[in-house]
Amino acid sequence: MNSALLILLCVLIFLCCGILFILVKKSSGARAIFRSKQEAKEILEKAREEAEKARREATIELKEKQINLKAEFERQNRDKNQKLNDLERRLMRNEENLERKFQNVERKEREFNNKEQRLNARERDLGDKERKYEELIQQAVEELERVSGMTQESAKNMLVKKIEDEAKLEAVQAVRKIEEETKEKSQVLASEIISQAIQRSSADHVVEMTVSVVDLPSEDMKGRIIGREGRNIRALETATSVDIIVDDTPEAVILSSFDPLRREMARLAIEKLVADGRIHPARIEEVVEKVKKELEQKIKEEGESVILELRVQNVHPELVKLLGRLKYRTSYGQNALQHSKEVAYLSTLMAKELGVNSDVALRAGLLHDIGKAVDKDVEGTHTELSVDLTKKYGESEAVIQAIASHHRDVDFPSVEAVLVQAADTLSAARPGARRELLESYIKRLEKLEEIANSYDGVSKSFALQAGREIRIIVESQKVSDEKAAVVAKEIAQKIKDELEYPGQIKVTVIREMRAVEYAR
Repeated sequence: MNSALLILLCVLIFLCCGILFILVKKSSGARAIFRSKQEAKEILEKAREEAEKARREATIELKEKQINLKAEFERQNRDKNQKLNDLERRLMRNEENLERKFQNVERKEREFNNKEQRLNARERDLGDKERKYEELIQQAVEELERVSGMTQESAKNMLVKKIEDEAKLEAVQAVRKIEEETKEKSQVLASEIISQAIQRSSADHVVEMTVSVVDLPSEDMKGRIIGREGRNIRALETATSVDIIVDDTPEAVILSSFDPLRREMARLAIEKLVADGRIHPARIEEVVEKVKKELEQKIKEEGESVILELRVQNVHPELVKLLGRLKYRTSYGQNALQHSKEVAYLSTLMAKELGVNSDVALRAGLLHDIGKAVDKDVEGTHTELSVDLTKKYGESEAVIQAIASHHRDVDFPSVEAVLVQAADTLSAARPGARRELLESYIKRLEKLEEIANSYDGVSKSFALQAGREIRIIVESQKVSDEKAAVVAKEIAQKIKDELEYPGQIKVTVIREMRAVEYAR
């Protein structure tokens, strides 16, 4: 019984302790909840304060922006209003101006209408008067035609022809006056320049032929040159491309070739063979090859000699060689190298007298025919070849243009080009400079006289001074003194258009009046 009570008491005590523990546990949980609620309330309060603060700041910022936008809008609105006011004022002014102009136009239109009415009335009066005048003029013309025996058209043609003749005469007189004034000023100076240039050039002139003569020490040497069955002479002709003529000329053989360079090579080879005494095909080939090399060196030396003589600087070595080759090139019998030196001398001296670029004149004059050194091997005219070569070897543009125009294939680009052309003509056209075939010479003279005789009023014509002057005698009844000058100009122009000739041709028209009477 006691044990049961004890157990029950223990159970009660345990239950009380458990209840007490639960109560204590609940009390601590309530305090924690209270504290949590308190903290949450504080956080909520703080968040509300921060939100209120942020709202107030946003409200203030928004108000500031609104104020700024309003101010900007008002400023823009003021500017637009100002512009609109200015535009309105301008429009008003323009409207006032247009109104004034419109009033002026209306006033002028009224004036124009009044004038038009007056003009119409005057035109009607003039029309009536014009018809009367036309009738009077027609009557006068008919009366004039009846009295003069000429129609209106023939009288008009006669009047036009008379006016044309008078205009031509006045033009001729004016041209003659200008020419006389120009000649007075320029002829003396030009003559002095050209004469000084020609005198100072002082060049020797040699006419070369197409054959060369080689002297032999004895008549027996001809047989050795011919060789057994002609093998030596055939070897020589083959190696040199020259015809070797062995004729009755004592102690001499003749070399014939259109190429002076080949003739020179053959001459030197024969002289060496004769001096050596050994003449056979193998030796001939050996000597010819040796002479070729020596001749090439000689050509180079000739070119260098010309360069030193004329004191020309910075000339390409290939152009120097080509200048040397010109020594063995002829044109109408005139040596090409000598001709080039003459042209260089003359053009330089005239350039110095005139005060233009003498270096351009010197180089262009020396190189103007350089294409003749290769014209037998290359297609093209010597002028085209000269231009190509000087371009290729670095000559200046001024020199190239002067060379291109020295035969008037193109217009003269400079004064130096004119001087080169004049010097070329002087060197080629002087008496004895070139040979001309008799047939072409006679044809040129006949053509000159034929051109002169084709003009109405020409009675006779005579070509003089190897075709460098033509004198024309006209009939005094058909050609007046003034018209004689016109005839001279027209004939000179026709000669220039239809003939090719070096230098210039002087045209002289002679009009002679003879009065013949007989005393019986």
